[in-house]
Amino acid sequence: MKVITCTEPGKMDEITLDKPEILADGEVIVAIKRVGICGTDIHAFGGNQPFFSYPRVLGHELAGVIEATASDVENIQIGDKVTIIPYLHCGECLACTSGKTNCCTQMQVLGVHVDGGMAEYLKVPASHVFVVNSLSLNDAAMVEPLSIGAHAVRRAAIQQGETVLIIGAGPIGLGAARFAKLQGAKTIMMDISEERLRFAKEWTACDVTVAATDDAIEKLKEVNNGSLPSVVMDATGNKQSMTTAFNYVNHGGKLVYVGLVKDSITFFNPDFHAKELTLLGSRNATKEDFEYVISCLEKGQVSSSYVTNQIQFDEVNSYFQAGNFRTNKTLITVSES
Repeated sequence: MKVITCTEPGKMDEITLDKPEILADGEVIVAIKRVGICGTDIHAFGGNQPFFSYPRVLGHELAGVIEATASDVENIQIGDKVTIIPYLHCGECLACTSGKTNCCTQMQVLGVHVDGGMAEYLKVPASHVFVVNSLSLNDAAMVEPLSIGAHAVRRAAIQQGETVLIIGAGPIGLGAARFAKLQGAKTIMMDISEERLRFAKEWTACDVTVAATDDAIEKLKEVNNGSLPSVVMDATGNKQSMTTAFNYVNHGGKLVYVGLVKDSITFFNPDFHAKELTLLGSRNATKEDFEYVISCLEKGQVSSSYVTNQIQFDEVNSYFQAGNFRTNKTLITVSES
């Protein structure tokens, strides 16, 4: 089978490996059909992913069709369309036994800690496969990034009627904004790109968009009856943005870091204390988040795929080398059907 591996920062190679054949109990083989490219892949290619070693097969936003199942696997059939939860947890640490499998102490994420899905076939635990025959392959591949946003919204415990600012109108921020809206929040999206904000306004049905400029605090107060948002979610993965985000939270509010940066973030403690802020990290997603997102897609509560660029499997290397990552979401077609 064909596999694309990132051998070192800035270098991708297409190699040939044996197709997985031997199945242990509880495993399935998925014929990969779609692979979403996300910031994690781009950071890994650029040498800026903190949980990474080389060489590594990238790819964790996955959709495919079941090729084979172990004899003990039930409720999953050959030919089923599936999406994959790429976070392989141990099930035994305190985080796992507390229901927080998304931050397992022994976490192995496909495409990060272990080889991922930029391949024609992938063997995974059946427990990490969701049958999504009602969805298109494109939408099935978007369940994972959408679940990141859904998990962040759940972490923030957003209440109906409160104001939520989402910084970063990329794929993760879009999902967070949409799910915050579904919780009944007034949603504001902020970005440096007017083009992204226009797309965000349409796709998320957010209430307001605000450009990330020097007078952003005044603009936020202007559109929110003189107050700052009670919840701010930063999905940029940008140090400057993540630092500035403290300034946008109202007294008694919450700041949720959805994005990840390989750096230290600092804040001015007197302001943090005076506002009695709650600072939260949001990592990955859980099975419950995946199920919620799939349900929302099936009900039409989330617009169909926000993919804006699609490439073929043999174009992956040239895509990364070109370095033009400003499209909202690029999706790799490994196989048409």
